[in-house]
Amino acid sequence: MAVYEGVAVDPSLTGEAKRAAQRRGWYGFWAMAIGSFMAILDIQIVASSINEIRAGLSASIDEIQWVQTSYLVAEVIAIPLSGYLARMLSTRVYFTFSAVGFTLASLACACAWNLPSMVVFRVLQGLLGGGMIPAAFATMFILFPDQRSRAIPQALTGMLTLLASTLGPTIGGYITDGLSWHWLFLLNLLPGLVCAWIAWTLVDIDRPQPELRRQIDLWGLLFMSMFLGGLEYTLDDGPRHDWFAQDSVAACALLTAVGGVLFFWRAFTATNPIVDLRTFRNRNFALSSLVSTVIGVSMFTLIYLTPVFLGQVRGYNSLQIGEVMMVQGAVMFVSAPLAGQLQIRADPRWMIAFGLALLSAGTWINAQLTADWGLVEFALPQALRGAGFVFTYIALTGLALGTLPAHELHNASGLFNVTRNLGGALGLAVVNTLINQRTWLHWQQLAETTRLSREPVREALAGMQGMLRPELGGGAQAGSIGMLAQQVQLQAAAMTYADMFLLLAWSITLTLLLVPLLDKPRNDLEAAAAH
Repeated sequence: MAVYEGVAVDPSLTGEAKRAAQRRGWYGFWAMAIGSFMAILDIQIVASSINEIRAGLSASIDEIQWVQTSYLVAEVIAIPLSGYLARMLSTRVYFTFSAVGFTLASLACACAWNLPSMVVFRVLQGLLGGGMIPAAFATMFILFPDQRSRAIPQALTGMLTLLASTLGPTIGGYITDGLSWHWLFLLNLLPGLVCAWIAWTLVDIDRPQPELRRQIDLWGLLFMSMFLGGLEYTLDDGPRHDWFAQDSVAACALLTAVGGVLFFWRAFTATNPIVDLRTFRNRNFALSSLVSTVIGVSMFTLIYLTPVFLGQVRGYNSLQIGEVMMVQGAVMFVSAPLAGQLQIRADPRWMIAFGLALLSAGTWINAQLTADWGLVEFALPQALRGAGFVFTYIALTGLALGTLPAHELHNASGLFNVTRNLGGALGLAVVNTLINQRTWLHWQQLAETTRLSREPVREALAGMQGMLRPELGGGAQAGSIGMLAQQVQLQAAAMTYADMFLLLAWSITLTLLLVPLLDKPRNDLEAAAAH
């Protein structure tokens, strides 16, 4: 393939044919990027509408969590598997099949009649949607091998990935409030079919390798499913059920351990492993994947913590929470073009360091929060984190995948994307476990300072009784104690969330130590000279 105005095209083409091929490349990439956006969006889009879905499916509070868990488990298995399937079927066939299947599974989710049917359809949705994400990333590097021409596509892909993860709960809340929870899934129908049609018509970047059908490592597939599926379930459900006190969590943890040992053994001994882990021999890819894991921890955990704080402590509704979250999304949208241009001119390691510094600063500011924080106080840290995510992730993607040969891109893209999802699962598991412990600790500390023997406490109760007496009469004393207990609960929650933000700030700051270990990538002229 030759490169014409940045787009890889058939070298035998001339004149108008080359320009037409360039346009097809751009349109095909746009379709795949939007398909990837839809698949990532559906991870979080149900988060703010769980109660409405639970009512519609007549499920219990514990059962309804499977609507999200089933998708996550299926997707985390499909993402690394996608590299093998894309090579076997070709990118064009695999992406089209995934997009059509994802769309039909979305329609089925909207028509689900009970919880078991919803879980089955969400599993199918996750398996098929998970294939679109790494396919879009790999196609970008194949279609745009030149670093300069890849600046805009890479910025676009990074922005859509981050926006989908960040705004999923907000978009879901708006849709459910304005229409119904069914439209969370019906929303995928038209864009899904359009993306499938465009990809089938315009994307033609590789040939299928049918011999891989006869070489597929079924044992490796089984072991990988045991390992990744069990790990995702353990991390997702463990904090809700006191970890190994729940038999299902303990069983999945054992399944993860056994599956992990067998999967890694198979990956390094099979002739054609289902996932080729030898890509991690590339130091830049290995370190970039480790940083991607931390990005996943930060991104998914912060998306979870901020809305929960605003809803639990401040009593915000979905619209008010959406306004706070939109600050980060708006800054991402504005920052992406700048980051795309800087990656051409600047050392990506400096961009990553700058982005991590912004992330750390924004998260550290959040660690100073009180129970009175609202939109004004959250605006600056949200803005810093929005820019930080964009600068870090766009540069990191180029550093991880930009120096790999084309035949390794599909496999490497799957591995790189799965590190982000696993990081998110790990971060949420740790934070949810620590929230319970820290809330109890802060409650005990505050209880010591709110004893009735202390004069300031008695004065505060007397003031509350004065406010409540016209309404409650003789019940004013009990009402004032209830008000005090509520204030203690809110303060304990605010202090707990501040602790979580501080922990995340330190984890991001420590990740900066990895940046000097990354190799500076060669520019295009140096690479050409080397060849």
